[in-house]
Amino acid sequence: MRAKSTLENYLFILPALIIFSIFYIYPFYKVFQLGLYDWDGISPTKVFVGLGNFKEIIFEDKIWWKSMLNASYITLVALTFQNALAFCLALACDRQIRMRNFYRTIFFIPPVLSEVVVGLVWQWILDGNYGILNNFFVKIGLPHLARNWLSDPKTALNCVAFVHSWKGFGWGFLIFLAGLQTIPRELYEAAKVDGAGAWQVFKRITFPLMIPVMVLVAILTVLGTMQAFVLIIAMTGGGPAYHTEVPVLRILASMRGSSRFGYACAQGISFGVILVIVSFIQYRLSRKAREIY
Repeated sequence: MRAKSTLENYLFILPALIIFSIFYIYPFYKVFQLGLYDWDGISPTKVFVGLGNFKEIIFEDKIWWKSMLNASYITLVALTFQNALAFCLALACDRQIRMRNFYRTIFFIPPVLSEVVVGLVWQWILDGNYGILNNFFVKIGLPHLARNWLSDPKTALNCVAFVHSWKGFGWGFLIFLAGLQTIPRELYEAAKVDGAGAWQVFKRITFPLMIPVMVLVAILTVLGTMQAFVLIIAMTGGGPAYHTEVPVLRILASMRGSSRFGYACAQGISFGVILVIVSFIQYRLSRKAREIY
């Protein structure tokens, strides 16, 4: 009887397992297989190089690691500034304030906008010659602050990180708000009866119960930001001089610019492994945080 029940359970998940295998496991295997060859993506001849592509990525490709550092910096800004902004706005909209539904709608507009359109609009705003920002500085008597924001290596990456955070905070805001609304209001009422202040309520009730939601938002932020590239293509194209280059752009450049399809596949596999490791570390840290609280 138990064997029959177990078989039925496996039959229920079989369709999902088949779909997962076709669209995830098999493509992963094929990409890894292609990563073992030196291939231009067109020629029928493939030269087997074993782990040579992976060795080149780890020990020789400095631009690849620069793109990883750039993506890590943008991710760090998103984890701090973007998520902090999203959480604070969610806290504000969770309270009984006027026009809170209007604010919820406004805050969720940036994420649903086209990344290409957002990138082009911000490129126009930050343009060194005709940009709105520079014209604003000139009109208020601060012309020394004007600069070519996206062509200056000192400011290009910061501008990209800011725009990415501006566009993406709405997703975190929505998830945080949903998490806040699941906290029983009776807990807040009981805390007020006991004389707890706003900080104590936040420290003892809101923050501990929001840890699983914060972990989810953090993982989604890392995975989404590390893979960002459409916005960067629209704003800078990876320039100036690779200062805003990110891993996905490097993979695309290896495929189309250098015609090294096999090497691009190896980069994709390496990038995927890095994301899995980062997600696992985040999960372990979240478990320790839950134990503390």
